[in-house]
Amino acid sequence: MSEEEVEQQPVRAFNALLEAFKQSESDSKPKKKRRKLEHSPDREESERLSPDLEEEDEAESGAVDEEDMNGAEDEDMDEDEDSTDPFEVHFANPEGNELSRRLKAIAKNQWTTKKIDTDAHSKCILQIPGTDEDAPPRRKIRSTKDLKLKNRLVETGEEILSSFSSSEQSIVPAIFNYQSVLYGSRTVKNAPRLRHIAALHALNHIFKTRDRIIKNNAKVSTAQDDSDAEYRDQGFTRPKVLILLETKQSCARFVQAMTEICHFEQQENKKRFLDSYYLPEEKFTDDKPEDFREIFEGNDENEFRIGLKFTRKTVKFFSKFYNSDFILASPLGLRRAIEAGGDPKKKDSDFLSSIELVIMDQADAIQMQNWEHVEYVFEHLNLQPKDAHGCDFSRVRNWYLDGQSKHLRQTLLFSAYITPEINNLFKVHMQNVSGRLKHHPDYTNTNILQTMPNLSIRQTFTRYDSPSILSDPDARFKFFTTAIVPMITKLPKPSDGKGGQGVLVFIPSYHDYTRIRNYFAASTATENISFGNMSEYVDPTSQRRARSHFMTGRHSVLLYTGRAHHFTRPQIRGVKRVVFYGVPENPIFYEEVVGFIGASLGRGEVEKRDTWVKALFSKYEALSLERVVGTERAKRMVGGRDDVFDFT
Repeated sequence: MSEEEVEQQPVRAFNALLEAFKQSESDSKPKKKRRKLEHSPDREESERLSPDLEEEDEAESGAVDEEDMNGAEDEDMDEDEDSTDPFEVHFANPEGNELSRRLKAIAKNQWTTKKIDTDAHSKCILQIPGTDEDAPPRRKIRSTKDLKLKNRLVETGEEILSSFSSSEQSIVPAIFNYQSVLYGSRTVKNAPRLRHIAALHALNHIFKTRDRIIKNNAKVSTAQDDSDAEYRDQGFTRPKVLILLETKQSCARFVQAMTEICHFEQQENKKRFLDSYYLPEEKFTDDKPEDFREIFEGNDENEFRIGLKFTRKTVKFFSKFYNSDFILASPLGLRRAIEAGGDPKKKDSDFLSSIELVIMDQADAIQMQNWEHVEYVFEHLNLQPKDAHGCDFSRVRNWYLDGQSKHLRQTLLFSAYITPEINNLFKVHMQNVSGRLKHHPDYTNTNILQTMPNLSIRQTFTRYDSPSILSDPDARFKFFTTAIVPMITKLPKPSDGKGGQGVLVFIPSYHDYTRIRNYFAASTATENISFGNMSEYVDPTSQRRARSHFMTGRHSVLLYTGRAHHFTRPQIRGVKRVVFYGVPENPIFYEEVVGFIGASLGRGEVEKRDTWVKALFSKYEALSLERVVGTERAKRMVGGRDDVFDFT
């Protein structure tokens, strides 16, 4: 493709878009609110599929409506536009040549990588599209006083956040400079601070967008400037911020963070929201791990979506998506809303066409559900809309019309650790013209083997040959059936006749679990091994039965999935030996499962000499391996000549 053809692409995209909407322009005027007098089966079906949407008939689109304008003259819109404000630089008035140069660099996958200073226990890299010369200087931000905030957010921002820690200082400049961020160091302790930082940034973005539109509306209505003046200040549809969360309780926590940052005089439908989303967090006793309690305390329902609309003095819950500024949802709930009950003709993702900020919290917990839902949502972000939805194209920013909004979108992703799937999301869907930053811990001195209690149990990690990542499941299964299963069959029975061999096989993937379960059920090699099953799809009664049979020795082997552990965190008795079919993504799982043996030792159910742990891994598991054994050890274990490594 020639340079001239590259330059002409935006023009063609703009013309094609206008052509597609010619027929719908006549219907683009906002509809007036009206009272429904007759029953509508279609509306009833829509409400069934989208129960969190407001029931009123409102104008479908429009970045600012009459309700927004009420009291606008009292707003802090007298603030002068600051050319150094990241909102101006990235969204409102990006420099054309610079934007074009960075878009070309992204198309060629050209990124300049720089290390960012942070605390001694973390690693942080920043990638900017283009060459070293394209990388802007990085401004230090030590407190909220260094941020370009709307006046109404300054006082509460200072009160709640104040100064930033060294770890926060490595990501806050990227967040408020509209760079995408993958933060792989989220913990239960720092989660509230991260929520407040993200909420402050999101509200700041919405208020600046809203105030810019109201200002320009006033200019247009009073004809202050020439009639030829353009005011490019909008997207195709109103929603600008998408927040992906795991449970309704986590949604309630994020909303609380927003209302603490900004004190609204009125909160419409707040009681309905609390009744639907919030439950007291007193479900579990302290013997459950704190990360488990954070996920599942309160309302742990994981199918939801809700729109929030902001005006000067009010936040309105359960607003219709096309009238909302914020959309908060679980990936599953949002996918159900897009698919509209599975009818391709009703499928609608236009409300995601103008998303400028995506925040995903607890990505590690979300991955324990179904990561396909996350990928589905990101694939439907920032697509050109199928309908006009009353859009005023004379106000739409040029980079929307050119089909480049996905490269202006900022994505903030917070996770306790980084997985290959999360890494892929970073590479494919976080291609931001302002750059992207990845922050994760250095596990050299903070890995599980160094922090878990010293049980003096022999732990052997064995690397098997795996020619490719596609054939890795087959290579793993072959090694397990040829090297591990024969060893299990030869285990002696307890001399005292009590209990069994007590082999727990921890299997991270459900697909691997079904393969192994079928093998144990049908193979002649395992015909003399009695085994039980505990997966996320086994009902609680059957799980209790399997645990009881394993504890008493009726079952010598217990097949146990990673997701079953994630959702229940039980204390399994009778464990004397553990086989990790793969290294758990969550390092806490490794410590807890090995801890089952420690509990058996403490109860005198097994001699230490009869205990062991065996973990299988391939060269493709470096990320999960380093969280267990440490960063430097993982490098040697993945790339060295030896393939067996013993720890105690």
